[in-house]
Amino acid sequence: MAGIAIIGGGPAGLAAAEKLAALGHGVTLYERMPSLGRKFLLAGRGGLNLTHSEPLAAFLTRYGSAGERLAPLIRAWDPAALRSWAEGLGEETFTGSSGRVFPRSFKTSPLLRAWLRRLADQGVTMRPGHRWEGWDETGALSFRTGDGAASAMPDATLLALGGASWPRLGSDASWVPFLTARGIAITPLRPSNMGFKVPWSLYFASRHTGSPLKRIALTFGDRSVRGEAMITDEGIEGGAIYALSAVIREAVATAGHAMLTIDLCPDAEARSLAERLAEPRKGESLANVLRKRLGLSPAQIGLLHEADRGAAALPPPDLAALIKAVPVTITGVQSIDRAISTAGGIALAELDDNLMLRKRPGVFAAGEMLDWEAPTGGYLLQACFATGIAAANGIDRYLR
Repeated sequence: MAGIAIIGGGPAGLAAAEKLAALGHGVTLYERMPSLGRKFLLAGRGGLNLTHSEPLAAFLTRYGSAGERLAPLIRAWDPAALRSWAEGLGEETFTGSSGRVFPRSFKTSPLLRAWLRRLADQGVTMRPGHRWEGWDETGALSFRTGDGAASAMPDATLLALGGASWPRLGSDASWVPFLTARGIAITPLRPSNMGFKVPWSLYFASRHTGSPLKRIALTFGDRSVRGEAMITDEGIEGGAIYALSAVIREAVATAGHAMLTIDLCPDAEARSLAERLAEPRKGESLANVLRKRLGLSPAQIGLLHEADRGAAALPPPDLAALIKAVPVTITGVQSIDRAISTAGGIALAELDDNLMLRKRPGVFAAGEMLDWEAPTGGYLLQACFATGIAAANGIDRYLR
């Protein structure tokens, strides 16, 4: 029985530990935080979105340039496998109206508790409170603990340390210098699935911060998505924004700003809106007309006036055109520590087909610390699980 060290107690590390233990290996799992799965718990704060039900061919396109490399790993442990795994832990899953897949309980904690019990029953040794600090001069893994220092010399090591979002939960990218010192290429870590900064007027921000923008369509360049967004004190965030975050982020990095347009009535054509707006108002204010005839919320109406202070005086066709394409100028990116996930990480070319570091035989990597990104919707967790399972299989092949 080989001794394997897994560093990182998130979904990728836990999935790998379960697989390796099932294959008969001795596994010790190290985690810097006092308990395991903290970011996994955060992911389920609004209902744990495990994966997505869309056809696999479409699913695999969500990973952009990394899709070709991730595709065989996700095919080998696909959304059906993830659902079966959850149900094996007593958490039946269901598909929501958006195609997203959730546990029936809609909670993370029961699933995580059952998972940790299974790992303990498999004999996995869990060592929380161990912060990895690279390798010492003998090649042993070096850790900092509350009691001082610790070291380990396993037969194989899996790094599953996450990216750089939510550092208070353990993902702080402190591993980057340990790998760059060994000549391993790291694509700079950047925020992903994050909000953006918009220079709202003080009046608009004071009245509408925290307000949702529901049933809208967002367009940037040649890409459009439907969904929801949220006005924040410094800008805008939410699911529809996250779906476009990668392309908007790159545009801001290149030009310093980006122009997003919001369709407040995506199910109606401009001509239909103009006809409704042209009907006699009978003494009603424009706000009442927009609310009653078009179903716009106060925040959506405020957004129209924020985009064009003269919106109230626009003729119906022009106002309809504005409603269909409200311009929003983005001037910055939300900080990485507030992002849901990160882009960048260990360059995929540094890994062989078993997810082993070519320059560090016996050391493997998985999860969000690899250079890939995906939108929210279940794609993030699916890739973390799939890469963890793939790395576990790679370790097993390497040791056997």
